[in-house]
Formats: sequence, C-alpha cells, structure tokens
Amino acid sequence: MTGVRDRISVQPLENVPFYCPIPPAVHPCVREIDRASVDWMLQRQLDTSAHQRQRLVRCDFGGLTARTMPYGQPGALTVVAKLHAVLFSLDDALCDESTASAHGLAHATSRIMRVLEAPVPEWPDDSPHAAALRAVRLELAEHATPAQLRRWTEGMRTYLTSLVWEAACRRDRALPSVNDYAAMWMRAIGMAPSTALMDIAGGYELDDRDLDRPEVRALTEMTWTLVAWDNDFYSRNKEIQRAGDNLNLIDVLAQERGWEPARAQEEAMAMRDRVMTLFLRLREQIWPMAGVELRCYLVALGHFVRGHLDWASGCARYLDPYGAGEGAEWWKPLPSDDSPAPLPIPSIAWWWDQLEAGCYRRHSRRRSDLHHDRREPGVSTAAARTGGAGMAGCSARAG
Repeated sequence: MTGVRDRISVQPLENVPFYCPIPPAVHPCVREIDRASVDWMLQRQLDTSAHQRQRLVRCDFGGLTARTMPYGQPGALTVVAKLHAVLFSLDDALCDESTASAHGLAHATSRIMRVLEAPVPEWPDDSPHAAALRAVRLELAEHATPAQLRRWTEGMRTYLTSLVWEAACRRDRALPSVNDYAAMWMRAIGMAPSTALMDIAGGYELDDRDLDRPEVRALTEMTWTLVAWDNDFYSRNKEIQRAGDNLNLIDVLAQERGWEPARAQEEAMAMRDRVMTLFLRLREQIWPMAGVELRCYLVALGHFVRGHLDWASGCARYLDPYGAGEGAEWWKPLPSDDSPAPLPIPSIAWWWDQLEAGCYRRHSRRRSDLHHDRREPGVSTAAARTGGAGMAGCSARAG
C-alpha cells in the first residue's frame, strides 16, 4: 500500500551539487562517539528487525554528531549521538512508512512528550522509543541547566507535533502547497531540538533575550530549513525507491508550478541557495553587535549546515539506489541564486525583513567559521583552540 496519493510514477533525478562556503570540521572523538551511541542503541533494542538494526548501525551517528557539533564536549556529544539514534529509529518506525497515520502518531508522540516533560517515574507500558528518550532526557540533565532543558523540551515539542502534520500530508490526495511544505518540513525535520542542544554541547549558556531577537530567530529557522531542504535533494531517490514517497520540495514545487521534476529541481536549488546567501548576510550583519555566547551560537548554526552535508555525502543510509549520484560533484563554488529579494513564500518571507539595506555583499568578510576566529579581545589563541573542551571564552561553567 502506498497511501492515498499515487507515488509510483515519480522520476529519479541526477544529484545536484551544494553551495556552502563554510569550512568543514570534525570532532576528534568521532569514532568513540559513534561506538558508544551504536552500542547503547543495540542495548536498548529499539528495533526487532535485524535488517533495520543493521541499517541503523550504518547511519554513522557519531559522524553526524561530530561534524555538526565539532566544538562540543565529548560527554554531551555522546548524549546527542544517542538522541540521533533514537530519532532515526523513531522516524523509520513511525513516520516514513506508508501506513503511518496522523491519528496513530498523535497518540505515540503525545506519550513521548509527556515522558520528556516528566521523566520520572518510569511508566510500566513504555514503548522502547519512549524509554530510550526518557534515558536521554535524564542523561542530558547532567550537562544542561534548567533553562537549557526547557528549551530542548520545547524543541522536541515542535518536532513531535509536526510529525502529525507530516503524516497528514502523506495521506492527502495531493501534495501540500510550497508555503505549507516550507512551514511544516523545517519543523518536522527535527532541527528544533538540535539547535537547542548547541549551547549545551558547547559548554556555555545562551540568554533567552538573544534567542528571541527576530534576526536570531530567522537565522535559527533558516538553519532548520537548509537542513530540511538539503535532505530533500540527497534523499529523494532513496525515498522513491524505498517507499514511493514524493513528499519533498522538488515534487511539491513540480505539482504547484506544473513543471517536470528536472525543472523543479533546478528551481528548488535556486531557492535553497537564496536562503543560504541570506543566512550568510544576516549572520554577518549581526556579528559586530553579538556577545561571545551569541557568536558561538551563530558559528554553531553554520557548522550544522555544513556538517550535515559532509555527513550525508558519505552516509550509507543515503546511497542512491539508482546510481544517479555516481561521479557527481557534491560541492559548487557559487550559488545559483544570490538575490537579496525575498522568496515568494509567505511562511518564511519575514526572514528577509531582518536584513538591513546595504548588507548585500556576495561573500562574508569574516575570515572563517573556525572557533579561534570567534574570540573576543582578551581570549588567547591557545585558549580558543581547545577543540573538544567546549567553545573557548563561551562558558561560565566549568567542565
């Protein structure tokens, strides 16, 4: 059964390269983090299928974590990698399959959400995923302040409630509009809890007043969207082959505009590149007025966008079943669209309102996203290069 919408005739496409002028980075404990998260996942027995367990083992949770948060403290990063393991398993078990319903997901995600809000005592009828997320929540409390835990819990609420919306979209006769899809997918991709983990992993604490600034909120949502749309480009062929699933930016755009998929893919990449260039411009605009903790966060957002692509480029989970990506370039030096004009998508158009006139330079003048370039006066270069020990100069807490 493929659901209400006919997905059988969807065409596979050649892979397209990505524009992301943010330097790559990886945490030195990448292999240790991966082994710890995989061992933990297998002990938790999240999946009864041997095939599915093997599929998850090959996901490289340590690589995803170490590349998207290369600045993190090893203990906190291990918790983040465990969370990735649970969410990937949860996604495969409850969200991606054609039989998933909004009704069933509402029940499952509401129970999980309550577990995260009140992790003790244990429930006698916990599902394996709920029990694993309870353990992650309790372990995360060893690394986070109450305010940070609150923000992460709210991020999980954003993610879990959006899974119900996603399931409803999968059961509809038609794909959603581009506007609806943009609003839904940046939340259902699971990035809200990930951005809430950045200061926890880095060993510093953001101020709510900084996070609530409209321009910082816009950058946060852009990070969610870039990860979500990038996922659509590299996973589309795999999802078509595995589940006949065409709920992605390319096919949503093709339906709305009446285009062939190849033309829609070209336009979708132009949209994605316009968001990428806005992200770089707005981050540069904020930089001079940002304190050290906010600068750490701004850099962390960029690391996630780049690290996610670095991880996906070699992840066995996303090997193209049609061979369309063989020999294809993964990176490109310039964006296909760097216009400062807003995309005609009402749910995200407000991002461009945060950009001041005159901030339309093509490239940032900041030297790089390396951590020692974020230091404030008085923070030594040596102290700023403490890779696995948190972001230098960002933490008022030891450890």
